[in-house]
Amino acid sequence: MIKPSKPLSTGVLAFGLLFLYIPIISLVVYSFNESKLVTVWSGFSLKWYAALWQDDELLSAAWLSLKIGLLTATASVVIGTWAGFVLARFGRFKGFTLYTGMINAPLVIPEVIQGISLLLLFVALEQMFGWPKGRGMVTIWIGHVMLCVSYVAIIVQSRVKEMNKSLEEAALDLGATPLKVFF
Repeated sequence: MIKPSKPLSTGVLAFGLLFLYIPIISLVVYSFNESKLVTVWSGFSLKWYAALWQDDELLSAAWLSLKIGLLTATASVVIGTWAGFVLARFGRFKGFTLYTGMINAPLVIPEVIQGISLLLLFVALEQMFGWPKGRGMVTIWIGHVMLCVSYVAIIVQSRVKEMNKSLEEAALDLGATPLKVFF
């Protein structure tokens, strides 16, 4: 196998980083542009940032995104930690294959397909049971949690498998509660 030269590797890396970061840098630079046209520079100004803080719709959307993100992270960590611990410590049990498949499925199914499937599920649930009323914060939160739990579970599973089980058993022998041993 031919080993690539150092200048070639550095050049490819530099090109890749520039390809990724030049659009972001140009967006930041042009955000301070006074002109309404993006490509015409007419001077430095903070008026677009002032307008941003005046837009109530945009601010409420940002706060909603923040709420959904925090709730998703919290629920995903709690559920994913539990799921990963079960995968790592409980061994094989009845339904283990189904459980593992349900945890791993969101990792291999494209997000668009998952989103459409959830939309159809929520529409059917609303028609049959009257819940959820429309699509809103709760349905978005459920969808995000469904996507994120798998990542947490896989990471926790790998970390728990690496832990020395005899340390946990020693802590239990010395009087620690299972919850105390876990944390």
